Amino acid sequence: MILPSIGFGQIRSFQTTLWAAVASLLALGCTPADPREEVEAIWGGQGTTTARFQKPRAMTIDKDDQLYIVDMTGRIQVFSRDGEYLRSWRTPTIANGKPSGLSFDRDGNLLVADTHYFRMLVYTPEGKLLKEKIIGGECGFEPGEFNFVTDAVQDSRGHIFIAEYGEHDRIQEFTAGGEFVKQWGTHGSGDMQFVRPQNLAIDKHDHIWVVDACNHRIQVFDPSGTEAKLVRTWGEEGSEIGQLRYPYDLVLDDDDHVYVCEFGNHRVQKFTLDGESIAAWGVSGRRPGELCQPWAVARDSRGRLHILDTYNHRVQRIRL
Repeated sequence: MILPSIGFGQIRSFQTTLWAAVASLLALGCTPADPREEVEAIWGGQGTTTARFQKPRAMTIDKDDQLYIVDMTGRIQVFSRDGEYLRSWRTPTIANGKPSGLSFDRDGNLLVADTHYFRMLVYTPEGKLLKEKIIGGECGFEPGEFNFVTDAVQDSRGHIFIAEYGEHDRIQEFTAGGEFVKQWGTHGSGDMQFVRPQNLAIDKHDHIWVVDACNHRIQVFDPSGTEAKLVRTWGEEGSEIGQLRYPYDLVLDDDDHVYVCEFGNHRVQKFTLDGESIAAWGVSGRRPGELCQPWAVARDSRGRLHILDTYNHRVQRIRL
């Protein structure tokens, strides 16, 4: 049984609807994937019209709990934390591919990993492109050139870190003005190597957290010196609790926890900073409380997680 997508104004009744669906499944002799799921809201649905998605690929959240989501049409749509559509715009061109990373800089501007155009775009929250802040645009392996850009973050000094994958998986550091500082990483599975560094996060120590997706692990770096240093690494491939399969996104909270979104295991796990699993949520499927290859996760000011349920073309909100 699949419930229809739930939009703004219907959220308060969602839990009642969910448990009615569970009761119906039980009456039919079916066992739901997990009757303990605590889904607070579901919204979206497949489509190219306003407030619908076509394989959404990245998500981030601003200081006002507004969610920014980009999908395979190149649209960046903005929603309230409860799924109310607010506004949207499109990236300049999508013929070669679509963006796959979103984050905010310290000025509240949106950093967009324009993956297949080898650059980082910068927008105001209203969707104005700040052309003078663009970094990259040339495909190559020299400093300031990129292969496939995946994500960008900014530290307390204003420095910007941009991840890329391809023949030369690496992270490059730039000043706030876009001047190259240094780089680290190569393609591989050793320490300080990557196979698709898909997403970045930055903690209170200005350490850079990387989901090393195809190595099924997390790597953490201190970039403060002339050369970046590895602080810690953890994770191994598998489907058991504590293991990872194609982690695509991560977010940090203020209580020393990290939440990892697993594309391959159709779930989100909550870890300590040292990689001890505390909780997990999600199984493969189409029903409420089930996920299909999620790409991203965002945490709002109330501690709730918004999961980008990519191949179900929707967002689910939970607590973990």
